[in-house]
Amino acid sequence: MTDFPGAFLHADMDKDIHMLLEGTIMKLIVKLEPKLYRKYTWRNKNNKPILYIKPRKAPIWQTAGSAAFWKLLSNTLKEWGLKINEYDQCVANKTINGKQCTIIWRVDDLNISHVD
Repeated sequence: MTDFPGAFLHADMDKDIHMLLEGTIMKLIVKLEPKLYRKYTWRNKNNKPILYIKPRKAPIWQTAGSAAFWKLLSNTLKEWGLKINEYDQCVANKTINGKQCTIIWRVDDLNISHVD
């Protein structure tokens, strides 16, 4: 079994999504690049600072992020010669050295099975 650390950060978004950041994460982002982000900060009706962003990479907690990573992974596996199972789109197979190699994945966890 293997895991892709930061898997969703490799997947580009197919559609635009917008996120609202507030509190500690918003302050850290602005502190990281104040010239870039400070001009985009707003205050809500409670005078709390907020920041709207449009991520280029797929956030893991978004359904769109899962779909973007699935598309990236399945396309990569196809490029490597694996065939995606028509009944379960998270299973891929390929014959390697005369033996079947199977890759099964759920979100960003992969199970890889082969004799060698």
